[in-house]
Amino acid sequence: MQTRNRMFDDFATLMQNAMGVAQGARVEAETAMKGMIDRWLADRNLVTREEFDAVRAMAQKAREENETLTARIAALEAGRADSGRKKA
Repeated sequence: MQTRNRMFDDFATLMQNAMGVAQGARVEAETAMKGMIDRWLADRNLVTREEFDAVRAMAQKAREENETLTARIAALEAGRADSGRKKA
């Protein structure tokens, strides 16, 4: 009986080692694939999500400033038109 238990223990150890090797191979394959994808994307001059979000925020701020300035110009022009009417 003891021989049989040792055989199962050895088999279990072998399977654990095989799983460790398989997991290591998976991590290496994922790393290699990620590197290939990163290089491919870099060659295509695509922007990252962070760069896109930064430009989007800048555009939103510019739009808001434009609306503010448009409103100021309209107010100044309205004030100028009113003061022109009062003189006449």
